[in-house]
Amino acid sequence: MRATVGDKLHVHGRTVGMQEQFAEIIEVRGQDGEPPYVVRYPDGREGLIFPGPDSIVEPRAES
Repeated sequence: MRATVGDKLHVHGRTVGMQEQFAEIIEVRGQDGEPPYVVRYPDGREGLIFPGPDSIVEPRAES
């Protein structure tokens, strides 16, 4: 998994009823775009995350 600042992290729900989560990657702490990532959730919370196999990186839209 590789990411750059501005990409979106999409975490799929792992169980029935668990909502999917989306967060913006605001810092990449690993080498060459590897995790861990500092992310910001839509509600403003920020945190350090080591994404698991239920997560994908969605590249930011180029404008």
